[in-house]
Amino acid sequence: MAVETQDDRSYLLADFGVSATYTPVGGSATTITGIIDNAYEEVDSGGSVAFAMTRPRFTCRTADLAGISEGATMVVDGASYVIRVHMPDGTGISELMLEAQ
Repeated sequence: MAVETQDDRSYLLADFGVSATYTPVGGSATTITGIIDNAYEEVDSGGSVAFAMTRPRFTCRTADLAGISEGATMVVDGASYVIRVHMPDGTGISELMLEAQ
């Protein structure tokens, strides 16, 4: 039995999320709500000095991702991304690994 409902997930994302335009490959664009995380992370490239890069991620309801596949696109806060990895957590929430276009 799930602890929360689809409505509960919607309220969480509405309180902390932003609107994004999601377009599945070969499909029509739709507006969804989710949380964008584009923090810098330290990357060890095997040299003597590490460098930082961003790893954009978008967290949203899995139910909002009809037709999800690698190569779908998303526009968040005016920035365009390609969805590279879809990671559903089994509770109705998905995390998308994005690549800036």
